[in-house]
Amino acid sequence: MAQTTAGKDCTPKKCESCHLDCDSRKAIAKEEVNAYSSVKKVIGVISGKGGVGKSLVTSLLAQDVNGRGFRTAILDADLTGPSIPQGFGIHGRAESSEEGLIPSLSKDGIKVMSINLLLENENQPVIWRGPIIGGAVKQFWTDVVWGDIDYMFVDMPPGTGDVALTVFQSLPVDGIIIVTSPQELVSMIVSKAVNMARQMNIPIIGIVENMSYIKCPDCGKEIKMFGESRIEETAAEFGLPVLGRLPLDPKVAAAYDDGEIRIFPDHWDTKITDAFIEEKD
Repeated sequence: MAQTTAGKDCTPKKCESCHLDCDSRKAIAKEEVNAYSSVKKVIGVISGKGGVGKSLVTSLLAQDVNGRGFRTAILDADLTGPSIPQGFGIHGRAESSEEGLIPSLSKDGIKVMSINLLLENENQPVIWRGPIIGGAVKQFWTDVVWGDIDYMFVDMPPGTGDVALTVFQSLPVDGIIIVTSPQELVSMIVSKAVNMARQMNIPIIGIVENMSYIKCPDCGKEIKMFGESRIEETAAEFGLPVLGRLPLDPKVAAAYDDGEIRIFPDHWDTKITDAFIEEKD
């Protein structure tokens, strides 16, 4: 259980890397968004492990919300494995102005900022230590001219490390969506993400199971290549809703690689978005 009072060894510096929800850490103010920006809702997308399609889910989430008429943005916080620009076919360097960095736009007008848009070569590896990565994520919030945004999705790296800690402490996160897959370790992996979020008082919207099945192109039968899903019992264990299940579709993966994820809206389960979206004014 999280602490309610600061420990005797607490210092402001230690608070920055601590996950306990004590009074000292609560006193740390969230970072102010860029002065020329206004972001109404911030939704984090996380996973306990890599390879479950978290960035794909983030992209489809943003695509759905944008299609409903909301001003949408993606902050790609996965600095060592950035893939959001690739899914939308965004290449080249982001521009800057006196006000700050200018996010790139997808073909449908989704604003995107990623480390790949700041590198001379998008294939260049980011070999940085945790504190530097955390600082860069903060700068994506404070130094990018987002403008008026209704929903911002933060694509976080897998696991519960420095970046997740930075996002939860520094950004006004309204809720998170946990992405997982129907594999044997799902309960343990989900529990790590759930426990971290709860220790830091971050609301959990629910769980999305990706790669839940593959549909036979000939007969339409759903084939569970990872075996029977255990997501329902895992979600029930933590009192969380299962927002939806997404199939594994090679065509969708190919479209993401080709920068055309926008052409597969039917792959998305709109009930996932319905779980948190507010009616448009």
